[in-house]
Amino acid sequence: MDEENVVELLQRYRRDRQVLLNYILSGNLIKKVVMPPGAISLDDVDIDQVSVDYVLNCAKKGEPLDLGDAIRLFHDSLDYPYVNNTGAVEEFYLLTKPEYSGPAPTREPPPVPATTPSPVVIPPPVVESAPVTVSSPVATTNLTKSQSFDSPSEKELTLDDIEDFEDDEDEFDSRRASRRHQTDASDLSLRLPLFETGITDDDLRETAYEILVAAAGASGGLIVPQKEKKKEKRHRLMRKLGRSKSESVDAHTQRQPGLVGLLETMRAQLEITESMDIRTRQGLLNAMAGKVGKRMDNLLIPLELLCCISRAEFSDMKAYLRWQKRQLNMLEEGLINHPVVGFGELGRKVNELRNLFRKIEESESLPPSAAEVQRTECLRSLREVATSLSERPARGDLTGEVCHWADGYHLNVALYEKMLGSVFDILDEGKLTEEVEEILELLKSTWRILGITETVHDTCYAWVLFRQFVFTGEQGLLKVVIDHLRKIPLKEQRGPQERLHLKSLRSSVDAEGSYQDFTFFQSFLSPIQKWVDKKLNDYHLHFSEGPSLMADVVTVAMLTRRILGEENDKALESPDRDQIDRYITSSVKSAFLKMAHSVEFKADTTHEPVLASLAEETKKLLKKDTTIFMPVLSKWHPQAAVVSASLIHKLYGNKLRPFLDHAEHLTEDVVSVFPAADALEQYIMSVMASVAGEDGLDSICRQKIAPYQIESKSGTLVLRWVNGQLERIETWVKRAADQEVWDPISPQQRHGSSIVEVYRIIEETTDQFFAFKVPMRDGELNSLCRGLDKAFQVYTQLVTAPLANLTQNKEH
Repeated sequence: MDEENVVELLQRYRRDRQVLLNYILSGNLIKKVVMPPGAISLDDVDIDQVSVDYVLNCAKKGEPLDLGDAIRLFHDSLDYPYVNNTGAVEEFYLLTKPEYSGPAPTREPPPVPATTPSPVVIPPPVVESAPVTVSSPVATTNLTKSQSFDSPSEKELTLDDIEDFEDDEDEFDSRRASRRHQTDASDLSLRLPLFETGITDDDLRETAYEILVAAAGASGGLIVPQKEKKKEKRHRLMRKLGRSKSESVDAHTQRQPGLVGLLETMRAQLEITESMDIRTRQGLLNAMAGKVGKRMDNLLIPLELLCCISRAEFSDMKAYLRWQKRQLNMLEEGLINHPVVGFGELGRKVNELRNLFRKIEESESLPPSAAEVQRTECLRSLREVATSLSERPARGDLTGEVCHWADGYHLNVALYEKMLGSVFDILDEGKLTEEVEEILELLKSTWRILGITETVHDTCYAWVLFRQFVFTGEQGLLKVVIDHLRKIPLKEQRGPQERLHLKSLRSSVDAEGSYQDFTFFQSFLSPIQKWVDKKLNDYHLHFSEGPSLMADVVTVAMLTRRILGEENDKALESPDRDQIDRYITSSVKSAFLKMAHSVEFKADTTHEPVLASLAEETKKLLKKDTTIFMPVLSKWHPQAAVVSASLIHKLYGNKLRPFLDHAEHLTEDVVSVFPAADALEQYIMSVMASVAGEDGLDSICRQKIAPYQIESKSGTLVLRWVNGQLERIETWVKRAADQEVWDPISPQQRHGSSIVEVYRIIEETTDQFFAFKVPMRDGELNSLCRGLDKAFQVYTQLVTAPLANLTQNKEH
């Protein structure tokens, strides 16, 4: 697993952990909650630093929850190593490195009593005497620090043990499961450079909401809610988790009308806390004070928030420092890293800007009075430098009209991607939320800030939807992806200004040890193309259930190929047919090799001819290909069935040809293989004839098919067998005639006994000949008939010779 996937997985664990704790703390599962020193409400507590084990124990036992102890136990648990809970209960495996812990103890361990085994328990930091086994959503594969290994009475605490949670168990589990199935996530990474400041997904999500609030403020929809009213409302996610299955969803999805209610929905979708929401709204309103005639979406948002939100508005110093660091990182990524517009004479201010960032962070370690002075002076200087950098003209805009605070587009599209991720239902990530149209309309208000156009939106949205389809497997999302890919205009359909704008959106990414340049479409669509190509290159494996999903995946593949083909200036005459050819070739080869391996393995145990069984399985493979997959692929390539059939003919021919070359006699293997191979070839020809017609079949056979010529080879072997049998018959006939003692004039012997033997030999030979199911021509049958006729003539001559002598004697 690469580093990006590890980070993404940890972030998902963290969000799931927050969901669980928020649900427990916001419900009636805890009788009493004791706040830590300095905290007034739950909004002032950092949920990430609360021990889940301790909270679950309190919920199970009905004891008061002391959040101060929960935070202390969380930090204490970091000192204990994690162990793996898979395998036998008598064993455990440390994930730490034991070589750094010194040698093993020299003394022997104490003997284990035979009657009552004592459990081996990792020393718990809690004061309870009985160890309780809990499962943390942050690391579900690790044993907790208080788990017993040998106690049979211990039962793992799950969400089922929590009261009133049974109604939502299936919904919650399905939501968690959909997040866990991310087998193909590595293929969908955007071809964008990494953030040098280490910005995380949570940082992007929170900044995206701040930009969304600023855009809403420019539309006059920014209202700071009263804190008392907000505390009375439950989080939308908590309401959904708390409903029973029989309840109507509509009863819980009621919200305030208009922009105010939509912003509240977005806050819930982006998992923004109420306290942060209030701080952001109030900070932006304060930033607009005294700026008459200036739009809120023209502000340098991170800078304004730094200036208008003070330390006093945070109850936790760590939370404030994290928030400040995030704003500074956003400014550095947006103003300094990956710029499209050159700095020119402003280049000298880049180092000055970095120094100001450093001084602002250092001010927090100074005494309060000195810290406030240094911070104020740095922010004043930072405003002068950052404003001049952010208002550099670009794309024909006039200075001051648009704030290009992240004109390198990498940060902008990353923020916009987080906004687009809010269109999915929280409980069913494979479905779009009911407010999707309203959300997309609201996101249009951020286009001016982020430099998003209709084409950029359709491309980003298609990638977000496709990634969600990969995570959830919901085919309905794929159809929406197709709709937005079709909306992306081709190069000749774009205006000159849009062409220049899209051409400027480039990035240099470290790929496979070297830096490569990617255009905007390559950054977003090449991951999609890589994923669909991987699946379609083995469509027999991935789409064996039915053609419906495959048809949509092929459509996505063809649409992305056309768009990327223009980016690469590869104007192919028939790009669709060429790509379908590659899909068929790759998938048929892979399926044939797997099938051949299976047949060979089975033949080792049954001792059946491999090529005969392989011919039967190959015929089944072609039937499946023709009936299931070819109707889908033929929409893009009319001759797809011909390509598949000719390739299967070639693959089996490669296996058959050595056998044909070494076949010298009609052995049991030959008699079994030849009919099966001939039947396969005839079926392949019928498939191609159904597509190309009888007239086109001759041309295809000359170009793509090298006939097995089984009939010719088989005829040669049959003729060789016939000649051998005729020689044997002639020998037997002569020997039978020589041994004949028949008296022609005897009234008791109506015929000689040798004729019976001759007829028996001929009948056996004839039965063997017609028992052969191998292909043959008329010449072999004619040869047999002529040989048998000759044998009768020889016998007649040998038998009638004594009769001629007898006649001559009577005449004398």
